[in-house]
Amino acid sequence: MTMSENTAQTLARIIGVLDEAYPRRLAESWDSVGLVCGDPDDTVARALVCVDVTDRVVDQAIADGAGLILAHHPLLLRGVDSVAADTPKGRIVHRLIRSGIGLFTAHTNADSARPGVSDALAAEFGLLDTVPLRPLHVPPMDKWVVMVPEGSSDQVSEAMFAAGAGEIGDYRDCSWSVVGVGQFEPQAAANPTIGEIGRRERVDEARVEMVAERRLRATILAALRTAHPYEEPAFDVLELADLDSDLGLGRIGHLPQPMTAADFVALAQRKLNGPWGVRGTGDPAAMIATVAVCGGAGDSLLGAAAAAGVDAYLTGDLRHHPADEALRAGGPVLVDAGHWATEFPWCAQAAALLRERAGIGATVFAESTDPFGIHCAPGH
Repeated sequence: MTMSENTAQTLARIIGVLDEAYPRRLAESWDSVGLVCGDPDDTVARALVCVDVTDRVVDQAIADGAGLILAHHPLLLRGVDSVAADTPKGRIVHRLIRSGIGLFTAHTNADSARPGVSDALAAEFGLLDTVPLRPLHVPPMDKWVVMVPEGSSDQVSEAMFAAGAGEIGDYRDCSWSVVGVGQFEPQAAANPTIGEIGRRERVDEARVEMVAERRLRATILAALRTAHPYEEPAFDVLELADLDSDLGLGRIGHLPQPMTAADFVALAQRKLNGPWGVRGTGDPAAMIATVAVCGGAGDSLLGAAAAAGVDAYLTGDLRHHPADEALRAGGPVLVDAGHWATEFPWCAQAAALLRERAGIGATVFAESTDPFGIHCAPGH
């Protein structure tokens, strides 16, 4: 649903919009996402979106009358045993609570979501036909095909749904069915629900199909057998091919027009305007057509970028030795545009989401919160 007017909404409703856009199940196991402080029953008319929560961000939120800060980086990530007001982060928490401002974090779940952090980064370069650099794997799936008397198909389907079958993405109770004719002949030891011993029967039956995660196989089979009216149900269980989803870290796409590595680095500086510039590896004259990007610290995906065969990989926080090894191995041109600069484009995306789907006002904290604020160019 898209809302055309900005009105006050409960924080709980806004959280629902954010959880739908950036599902918490996508967060890495070590991460901390969701509501940090704030009352879900409070109403919010304005939000401020940022990469990092700093005192300057809180100052701006108070000045703007914002009731919510949506941040990319968690304020409280490492082990915390105190948020006392005389600690650096505790001071911010106390300021937020005293000012009636909620704080919500969307971190690695926003990295893997679609659209997410790397989609916003890819859009800055106009990358086309983007796919994840490291896609999330779809859980191994089975396809169930069950033959059931036409009048009993609902009870069997409902039992299988209750056991977890029929779930496809954000949809539940999914199935497909068609009516045909089943045939069987009960033998001497049988106890048939329909028909007689030794007599061939033909029955109108529904062929019901649905998918389920493979890990649920035993549970679904038990539910099927319990709900099915036949002594010996007829069914197939087919293992589906393992697939990748369209969610995951980073994005790969191709530029609208190829360009040299030197021109691509210059483009990165113009588009991202990072506070301490952009650096790259390799031959400045190398031609760049396919590009991988990852917002934030991305050297853990150097191998994935090399395996994908891209011409360039743009991210932040590249370390000397991993970059050197990648260069020696003949990998892609590496472009380090900085952590904050490669994640900042997401802020506009998230603010638009809050305006359009939560119906509240939303602005972006545009001042850099990159901790490296002192810069000196070579020769100066």
